[in-house]
Amino acid sequence: MPSSAVLRRALLALAVVALALWTALTTQPRLGLDLRGGTRIVLETQDTPALRADPAATDRAREVLRKRVDGLGVAEPSLARAGENRIVVELPGLRDPREAAEVIGRTAQLTVHAVTGTAAAPEGRPAADGSRVLPDPDGGGLLALAAPALTGDGVKSLDAVLDAAGGRGWTVDLAFRDGAAADWARLTGEAACAPAGDPARRVAIVLDDRIVSAPAVQTGVTCGAGIAGGSTQITGGFSAEEARDLAALVEGGALPLPVTTVEQSTVGPTLGAEAIRASALAAVIGLACTGVFVIAVYRLLGVLATLSLLLYGLLSYAAVVALGATLTLPGLAGFVLAVGIAVDANVLVFERAREEYAALGRTAAVRDPRRPLATAFAKAWSAVADSNITTLLAAGLLFAFATGPVKGFGVTLALGVLASMVTAMVITRLLTDAVLALPAVRRRPALTGMAGLGRLRTRLARRAPRLMVHRRRWFTVSTVLLLVALAGIGVRGVQWGVEFTGGRDVQYAATRPVDADAARAAVAAAGFPDAVVQATGDGGRDVTVRVGETDDSAQRRITAALAETAGPVTVERDDLVGPSLGGELRAHALLALGLAVAAQLAYLSVRFRWTYAAAAVAAMAQDVLLVVGLFAWLGKPVDSVFLAALLTVVGYSVNDSVVVLDRLRELRRTGSRLPLADLADRAVAQTLPRTVNTGMGALFVLAALAVLGGDTLTDFSVALLAGVLLGMASTVFTALPLTVTLESRAPKPPTRPANPRTTDPTGAVV
Repeated sequence: MPSSAVLRRALLALAVVALALWTALTTQPRLGLDLRGGTRIVLETQDTPALRADPAATDRAREVLRKRVDGLGVAEPSLARAGENRIVVELPGLRDPREAAEVIGRTAQLTVHAVTGTAAAPEGRPAADGSRVLPDPDGGGLLALAAPALTGDGVKSLDAVLDAAGGRGWTVDLAFRDGAAADWARLTGEAACAPAGDPARRVAIVLDDRIVSAPAVQTGVTCGAGIAGGSTQITGGFSAEEARDLAALVEGGALPLPVTTVEQSTVGPTLGAEAIRASALAAVIGLACTGVFVIAVYRLLGVLATLSLLLYGLLSYAAVVALGATLTLPGLAGFVLAVGIAVDANVLVFERAREEYAALGRTAAVRDPRRPLATAFAKAWSAVADSNITTLLAAGLLFAFATGPVKGFGVTLALGVLASMVTAMVITRLLTDAVLALPAVRRRPALTGMAGLGRLRTRLARRAPRLMVHRRRWFTVSTVLLLVALAGIGVRGVQWGVEFTGGRDVQYAATRPVDADAARAAVAAAGFPDAVVQATGDGGRDVTVRVGETDDSAQRRITAALAETAGPVTVERDDLVGPSLGGELRAHALLALGLAVAAQLAYLSVRFRWTYAAAAVAAMAQDVLLVVGLFAWLGKPVDSVFLAALLTVVGYSVNDSVVVLDRLRELRRTGSRLPLADLADRAVAQTLPRTVNTGMGALFVLAALAVLGGDTLTDFSVALLAGVLLGMASTVFTALPLTVTLESRAPKPPTRPANPRTTDPTGAVV
């Protein structure tokens, strides 16, 4: 009979899987612009007496709009400046352009005023002294307002809250910054001096030219003291959507310039149906190859691991759709890759189980094959936890400090890591415990996949590698590769994609309906494979083409190519567009990446030693520079897709180094008198099967995406193929040699071994 603890784990796992299945079947995913299309809005900034609508001011307005759109829950939007004073906004999934334009185009200037009384004069613009007259939201009269005492700049945070206890429905909780909090206390203190019922006891909160709330200061507030604490609550009979919109608008900031909507329409997906089908086929083939490989290597345990991976995919997908995250094709490719890499935890446990099976002895292991597996789970937990926590640290900081697609990548990455840990350490364990308890399995130990060490480990046992004696050689090779990469960056330069540099956005009108796939193929054949081609409007006769910086002759080639496919076409609009991923995104992404590296360094220094941490981070930095240098030499564009691939490389590289360093730490704790270099060689030999098998799982997926995924995913796959291979190599040839070198210069004080005679899986006493 299973223990009560096992039953509880089984019931919990069953409940989680059932909830994930229900969520996946009942919740529609939010697809991005590349898969589904959405709404296209063109806004035009207007001059004011104090500020001209020049490109710099328009760029500032674009960043405010980006924050506002993010606050409204629209993930993965595209915002770019067109010309000097236009902003092109594309919102995935939204099919009501008018509603979207009305929400994001509001100025959202928040001010707080003292009420001086009622007024008979008509409402109008603010007077010279800043006073104004506006309709009372609680009645049919007018309120006379003093000059603003507070503006939106003093707002620290706004949150939409359901006040169920107070019966006021949805409200907006508003918190002020330190200086504004003192102004709020002074304002409410002055209002508290007016008698109850006097309009002067009210405080008006104005959004643009409308009073959204004008509450009276409660009678318990002391005259002159006011409301301390720097917070208040905006009420106004809001619906949930209205409260969230108000919070997002104000917290995103006021637009520096007023904007008007000059165009609004729906747009089709940026990718064709054929590209999406090819990518889906590549994902299926890659995952199928990964499953077959795992089953061939680990037999029955491989079958259970494959089932666990399917459940991992279900849990991850359910979490993404439940949170309302937007799915794009690169995001889906990253998700598929995560499924391939998620096999890592299972491989780590299974390889450890083989070691424990050999150390326990065949007879004892056959009597209860669950014993070596239970020991493997216990010993592998440290490496699994450390590698995944470092990744979670990076994901959390990317979510907290980055914006746009980098922020979305942090969410997807965190969900994938959590789902991987649940499936590997809970679901896989439950499945293996149940199957290994069967008498038929015990009678056939070879069926389990644990009875042998595997060909690679057996060969390594006969002839262990002597890598650390050649540390200088590996350092020299690494230095040469880094110099080549830096030369590529310096000589060839980084080819920023149109998202970072801007380019040209041309809208064409055809005489007959245009097939977007055919138009996309024609533009690619004309020499512009990276162009973004979308059908625009509902009639099917308009198409937009966005390319990098091109001259008029290149534009004529694109026009001729479209004419061959769609008949005569005319240019409706030809704009120079700025980057959709501007300098602020790059600054935030670099800040988030720097903080993530610092957090990983700090965590690994605590869990290991600073020498181990420095070596792991150095290997990761080397991998990043080599991938960027490779793209520089190949002349491939660096865009948001490449950025997602690079962040994946960061996580994979640290993960791989942590596993090997964890084994080195374990070998040192046995009290072995062998030199550290020999222990490092042994750590490589013992973990190399795991490194190879995990890498193969990822390579199957990436190779399929590179061959079948089309132009969109080729660069993504190339970057990750390079990253995975470099990550495997840098662990052995950079992280380990650097650890040995640093430890030799700053040796760790000797510790008393817990068990001075421990037998490793190869039979040697260490």
